Amino acid sequence: MNRIVECVPNISEGRDREKIEKISNVLINRNGIKLLNVEPDADYNRTVITFVGEPEFVVDVGFEFFKTAIELIDMRIHKGEHPRMGAVDVFPFVPIKNVSMDECITLSKALAKRVGEELGIPVYLYEYSATTPQRKNLADIRKGEYEALPEKMRSPEWKPDYGPQEFVAKSGASVIGARQFLIAYNVNIYKDDLPTSVKVADFIAKNIRESGYKLPDGTRIPGKLKAVKAMGVELKQYNIAQVSMNLTDYNVTGMHTAYELIKKYADEEKAEVRGSEIVGLIPFDAFKKAALFYSSGSEMNQTDTINLVIEKLGLNSLYKFDPYSKILDLMV
Repeated sequence: MNRIVECVPNISEGRDREKIEKISNVLINRNGIKLLNVEPDADYNRTVITFVGEPEFVVDVGFEFFKTAIELIDMRIHKGEHPRMGAVDVFPFVPIKNVSMDECITLSKALAKRVGEELGIPVYLYEYSATTPQRKNLADIRKGEYEALPEKMRSPEWKPDYGPQEFVAKSGASVIGARQFLIAYNVNIYKDDLPTSVKVADFIAKNIRESGYKLPDGTRIPGKLKAVKAMGVELKQYNIAQVSMNLTDYNVTGMHTAYELIKKYADEEKAEVRGSEIVGLIPFDAFKKAALFYSSGSEMNQTDTINLVIEKLGLNSLYKFDPYSKILDLMV
């Protein structure tokens, strides 16, 4: 592919493998499209799907993806640890090669218009595609999640950018937009038992995320790390909690910076950090930055770079980290 757009739709289904396969199969054997990664999480009840494509093909394929997902996913019965408001919860377009952010904005609006008008799904635009400042941040749009939509959508302030201004119970609402490359990165926390681990993860998350937290008097205390969104969640299948993060600009805050600060907070709370995981894909450049930190600035070859970062960040802690299915540069 000479021109590449990355799309990373997140669907609100992480347990029914048959449904996940039917939805992701829409992306297989399509002209100008390559499916790179399908990553379900049962605790989150969410699947992150990554595909790349040439700009002229991604909107049509994205529409077929939406159509299949809303047929199979019923938000009325959905429960999971991850915040969500729709069957296709979020669908970002990311410029990768010979594609501008403006082009991705145009693509996102074209898909949003079709989803809203042809499928009858309320759609909000976010990040670089946002129509108002309050809609730039995904967390602001998703506040209150699916359960808050019936009341929220009555307000003129939350009229969708496309689609009906009414609650659609089965499919909820979707968020579509253009953004920079985002790294979904989670650090594993354990102390004593699962509820205590979650409390520690919550405490760490609110202290490190850029937005920080509010005191009872309304005063906001900023977090320690820029370009980081974070929350504490539980992973019952592993009996641990996670500080679940979106690193929205790894050039500002990389994985190594987040990991080392979380270790510091965990030590103070007498908790253990049990490695970490990357959800979805990651650019090799983010690995290089982490490797330079851990090697004190020494350059290494690609294999040594990858192995060092896997070791230092504990990326094999939950399952074996396969660089050829996780590092974007090795797949495209």
